[in-house]
Amino acid sequence: MALHKGPQTPEERPMSVNPFFGEANPVGGMTAAPPTHRLPDAPLPPATAYQLVHDELMLDGNSRLNLATFVTTWMEPQAGVLMAECRDKNMIDKDEYPRTAELERRCVAMLADLWHAPDPAAVIGCSTTGSSEACMLAGMALKRRWMKRNADRYPGARPNLVMGVNVQVCWDKFCAFWEVEARQVPMEGDRFHLDPQAAAELCDENTIGVVGVLGSTFDGSYEPIAELCAALDALQERTGLDVPVHVDGASGAMVAPFLDEDLVWDFRLPRVASVNASGHKYGLVYPGVGWALWRDKEALPEELVFRVNYLGGEMPTFALNFSRPGAQVAAQYYTFLRLGREGYRVVQQTTRDVARSLSGRIEALGDFRLLTRGDELPVFAFTTTGDVTAYDVFDVSRRLRESGWLVPAYTFPANREDLSVLRIVCRNGFSHDLADLFVADLTRLLPGLRGQQAPLTRDKQAATGFHH
Repeated sequence: MALHKGPQTPEERPMSVNPFFGEANPVGGMTAAPPTHRLPDAPLPPATAYQLVHDELMLDGNSRLNLATFVTTWMEPQAGVLMAECRDKNMIDKDEYPRTAELERRCVAMLADLWHAPDPAAVIGCSTTGSSEACMLAGMALKRRWMKRNADRYPGARPNLVMGVNVQVCWDKFCAFWEVEARQVPMEGDRFHLDPQAAAELCDENTIGVVGVLGSTFDGSYEPIAELCAALDALQERTGLDVPVHVDGASGAMVAPFLDEDLVWDFRLPRVASVNASGHKYGLVYPGVGWALWRDKEALPEELVFRVNYLGGEMPTFALNFSRPGAQVAAQYYTFLRLGREGYRVVQQTTRDVARSLSGRIEALGDFRLLTRGDELPVFAFTTTGDVTAYDVFDVSRRLRESGWLVPAYTFPANREDLSVLRIVCRNGFSHDLADLFVADLTRLLPGLRGQQAPLTRDKQAATGFHH
């Protein structure tokens, strides 16, 4: 969540109120225009308050045209009704809302089966507010497990976590918040994610684990989880170091099981201790739900688990957040029931088809070079070709925004700071028809971009508000 400061000027203009907003006396409302940075002195009619907030939020644009976000922007009306019915239920109160807790338990069981847990009954899992919280929990479990194994050296020894430089920012936050050294494998050439052998070489006796990402946010590519585990197996044979793997499957863990069934990345690999996913990404639920699963009790130290009274017994819980609505968990269970394996397969395949088709059409325009094609995650990144000098990717992003499309432009991290790209995320609801409209708008913008004297970007860091 962004941090915000208070009002920057002591004098502020009150919000203007349209006379038609007044319920009884249309002019009376004009004398009660509320301030923007302090509480109003008196109440407003509900219709007036609604309209004021509604009008400001119109400037956010249309979320369906946001091709930057991985987060679900469309669900069926029935799901919306179900969420409205559950928004007043506090997910943490499992003894007060036992059926919501039961739906959470069923979702964990379904995911354990989907991710090939050797013993689904032994898997421990929970819902979270999203993958960021799930990653924090997984990192905490890795650190605590390492601490127990190295009780004679900790806290003198400093733990470290190995990952690619392409990881989502939540892993940087974890390392900062929990005092863990972040050891990052840089990008090299056309490799835009973690290299298994390079990751293994960064491991030592203080390594709490290695993070593998099933679907990098930079370009949509899968990291080679099986090869990573093999490299760590070889490391153990040479040195005796037993380093667990956490799979950050924020997006790919809800894509690969349906479209890439032969890809081995999950609990089929004995070295994978835990997996997280975002229910609100390719799990197809509105924002506010993630999932974290651990292979067994050994992977999640008991002292991290709190137990609450549930249906006359105890129910284990593991969370950073406390109160949160049960609506998203209910929506996840609804979606699992609604689609099943075949439904998910069709939805994700359609999304991948859109991504592959769209990436090919963008490449055919001649001005752009593809880094990925959307054939893993339905996500692809592209940049301008070497002979394009009149504009850059940041110019393209700005011009597309004029038509309502939000397409992030950003520079890659360490060792590839020279590379600036655009990235498109195709989600359920972004249809072939919308892709046609996007290509039409991009094609219409190209003559003007080609006619520029030079790129307009002066500060690439300030050119976009997009951050991983």
